[in-house]
Amino acid sequence: MDRLFTQIAGRIAAFAGRPIAFILALSLIIVWGVSGPVFDYSDTWQLVVNTATTIVTFLMVFLIQNSQNRDGAAMQAKLDELLRSVDRAREEFIAIEHLTDKQIEDIRAALEKDCELHPDRFSDKGRTVHGSVDLLLKRY
Repeated sequence: MDRLFTQIAGRIAAFAGRPIAFILALSLIIVWGVSGPVFDYSDTWQLVVNTATTIVTFLMVFLIQNSQNRDGAAMQAKLDELLRSVDRAREEFIAIEHLTDKQIEDIRAALEKDCELHPDRFSDKGRTVHGSVDLLLKRY
């Protein structure tokens, strides 16, 4: 079931991001607008477009979220693999996406502060500062 949903969601999301999808949607809205006089701009005429756009929007939210979740998980897995495989990388950063927003913000702020206080330490791209980050990671 997951595989089927992933395939369908991926295909729909890919189609929805193409120019032809926009042109199709715009064409439907133009046809609807032009048909207004034919239907005397009735409540039913307005209800048709309102209902259709609401349904499409509702369903697209779930498809887009599914696509974003998949992309985010894949990106995190790739980054974790890089952290694991690079000798000088700090493996403590693996899976920090599971920390709270506050914890991640604290780590980010400490890294930025360390860069501002010690710019000479970052002149060589191969070197990193372990002290402040290690202390922060030990707290969590």
